[in-house]
Amino acid sequence: MSAVSDQSTPSTGSSSGASYAAAGVDIEAGDRAVELMKEWVKKTQRPEVLGGLGGFAGLFDASALKNYERPLLASATDGVGTKVDIARQLGVYDTIGHDLVAMVMDDIVVCGAEPLFMTDYICVGKVHPERVAAIVKGIAEGCVLAGCALVGGETAEHPGLLGADDFDVAGAGTGVVEADRLLGADRIRTGDAVIAMASSGLHSNGYSLVRHVLLNQAGLALDARIEELGRTLGEELLEPTKIYSLDCLALTRTAEVHAFSHITGGGLAANLARVIPDHLHAIVDRATWMPGPIFDLVGRTGDVERLELEKTLNMGVGMIAIVPQESVDVALTTLADRGVEAWVAGEITERGGHTTGAELVGDYA
Repeated sequence: MSAVSDQSTPSTGSSSGASYAAAGVDIEAGDRAVELMKEWVKKTQRPEVLGGLGGFAGLFDASALKNYERPLLASATDGVGTKVDIARQLGVYDTIGHDLVAMVMDDIVVCGAEPLFMTDYICVGKVHPERVAAIVKGIAEGCVLAGCALVGGETAEHPGLLGADDFDVAGAGTGVVEADRLLGADRIRTGDAVIAMASSGLHSNGYSLVRHVLLNQAGLALDARIEELGRTLGEELLEPTKIYSLDCLALTRTAEVHAFSHITGGGLAANLARVIPDHLHAIVDRATWMPGPIFDLVGRTGDVERLELEKTLNMGVGMIAIVPQESVDVALTTLADRGVEAWVAGEITERGGHTTGAELVGDYA
């Protein structure tokens, strides 16, 4: 995990000519950031990880895959969108990395894959070592919750393109699943139950709409306490994205699972439709849950129509599991034992005349 991209050795001469530092890239600050992040990266190590922090590539011992009959590698990459601007405004940097892991690794677990390792990319206008280390701390803590290792990454300083306090984060991850245990549309059957798992809030999608409505249009302050939220607006908007990876894997060990769907950008119906076969249809009943107050606040404040909210936000559901009816009880028990709020939200039917793979019906509870 290198500290600053395009690292060159600074000149030790006395020339007054142009230099990398004068152009705005502080290699020494980058090196200090690496030293500060080392303790957090170590906490994510799995036995398959080789080498230490600072190499050009992260190493993962693939001989561990010999235990699989036909291992399939799953990969995903993502970021956290404009949620980073909330973190920047509040000066809170140790949760955004948690969000990053959730966005990447919960995509990987959808196919039934076990998360193995992750790399990150942090782009900043100016390297503030403690700030970069706080971001990596959040990534490392997220990796622990997802059961994966953080094996490498890059911190790039882009003066002139980003302001001194501006930053963005992205990551990529890899997982593995046995071929005959691959989850997806081909396993889903008519009559299967749709089990919803509660989100922790907005997660990391729709922040362009949320920021436009609450901050730009309504002029709400991030440090303002919102009674219906029970805390400040900033605290609500920075609530970390729930990481479901280990919960989903536990579910596959105790119950028959046909598919998962990670509810991210595009909302519940659109993401659920991605795993529904062409001849089937998922019906989700809004009456089975009540979205948290942040969703109502955004909708009411911005006069946002319900369908627009549902196309943009998760509306209180962060992950879906599709299981046969006979597995419902054990699935709900498993999730409850792991502290995951879950409920039967719908079922799988024949497609009939429906033009989409999934729809929400009824009114919220």
